[in-house]
Order: sequence, then C-alpha cells, then structure tokens
Amino acid sequence: MLKGYVQITRPVNSVIAGLAVLLGVIIASGTVALDSLVLIPVVALITAAGNVINDYFDREIDAVNRPERPIPSKKVSEKGALIFSTVLFITGILLCLFANYLCLFLALLNSFLLIAYAMKLKGMPLVGNLAVSYLSASIFLFGGAIAGPGGLIQNFVIAAITFFAMLSREMLKDAEDIEGDKTGGAKTLPMIIGVKKTGVLAFLMAFLAVFASFLPLFRFWGITYIAMISIADIIILYAAFRGLSCDDSESLRESGATGLLKKGMFLALLIFIISAVLIG
Repeated sequence: MLKGYVQITRPVNSVIAGLAVLLGVIIASGTVALDSLVLIPVVALITAAGNVINDYFDREIDAVNRPERPIPSKKVSEKGALIFSTVLFITGILLCLFANYLCLFLALLNSFLLIAYAMKLKGMPLVGNLAVSYLSASIFLFGGAIAGPGGLIQNFVIAAITFFAMLSREMLKDAEDIEGDKTGGAKTLPMIIGVKKTGVLAFLMAFLAVFASFLPLFRFWGITYIAMISIADIIILYAAFRGLSCDDSESLRESGATGLLKKGMFLALLIFIISAVLIG
C-alpha cells in the first residue's frame, strides 16, 4: 500500500524538480543561501501533488492503457489519491510561508494550474501545451522569487527560453502522437491544423526561444556568452527545422526532432548557469 502512494507521486521526477529550483536560485543570486533550501520540498511536494491528481483524473484511461498504475491496480484508492494530493498541495503551499509572498503566490498559482490541467486543460488544444510549458519554466521563477522581485526579473530570460523551447517540443510531440491521441480520445492542435502547420508554429516558438537567449546581452555577458549560446541555439533551430520539414507523424518521429530539441534546451540551460555564475 505504501509503495503505491510513493509510486503515484513519481518520486524521481518530483525530486529532480525540487533540486532543479536550486538552478534558479544560483542564476538569481550566484549562490545558494540557507533560506532558499525550503524551495526544494516546496517544488517537490507540489510536483508530486500534481502527479497524483493527474493520475486520479486519468484513472479510466489508465485502466485500459496502463493497468499497472497505482489507482487501476488498486494499490491506491480513488479517495486515497484525492486526499493524498490535497495533503501534498497544502503542505507545499504552507512551506512557502518560510519563504516570501512571491514564492507563496507562485505556489498557489502553480497548484491551481496543476489541478486545472488534470481536470480540463490537458484536453484543450494548445492550452494544455501552454500550461505544461509555463509549469516547466516556473521552476526558474521560483528560484528567482526567493531573492525578491529583482531575482524574479533576473530569471525571466531563462524562464522565457524554457517556456518557448518547451512549447515547441510539446507541439512536435503532439504531432508525433496523433494516432495514439485519437485512440485515447484526446483533441490536440495537430489534429486540427495538421502536422505541417504545427511544425511551422513549433519552429516559430523555437525562434522565440533563441531570441530570448540573446537578451542577456543587455547585461554585458559579452562575446564568450554569445559564442557558447550560439551552439545551443543552432541545435534548437536545427531540431525545429527538422520538425518543420516533416509532413506526417511517422516522418516526424523518424527525424528525431523532439530528442534533439531537448538536448539543445539542456545545453542552453547549462550555458546560462555557467554565464550567470562566472560572468555575472
């Protein structure tokens, strides 16, 4: 029984999200202050709560496609999942009282979005993609918020890069999975406008991510940053271009565009952290 409750939180993903917030702290302040460590359990708990509530609303689909999941396999009851997610959400939000009002606001906003996503947004074309992209980017906003409004502004650029790059990848992933989504009864953007037009939009989002990556120039990071980030930008744009060149889901999957885009995102993040810490 206990194993089921641990499993439903997707503990590895939740812990990684909690630790990732420290990257935002480092970018905002160049160091990790003791009081910022409270954000690790905050983000981990709210992420875990989102995973639990998502499984609750997916229980009927999982009963067919993923019967080994905790709720369909009866390791966790439906009522138990609801109570558990509520406790996790409340605990994560209350811990923000040891941070500041900006972190508390983000915790409340993200909790609301995670619930809304599980209940409704995931089935809405593009809206679900926007929610996922924001939630991914908001980890860096959390890290900046602990340093106050200035830290939040400082981390806006990395959040923007993450948002647009993630949105591009989410669009391409939906275009890859049209057949499976149709079977599952989902309604995604590629089903409405087609793979080709989705590829165009995904390329545009990737371009915006690249554009955002040059905003730190206004902080005089210099030629070293330009040289490093240009490598990541080329990978991101090339990945999106490969997606743009595809006419159907099969060719898109074979192109490896989403995997390459993910690598470009991680490289951009690494370069951003190095620049923020070493160049300042």
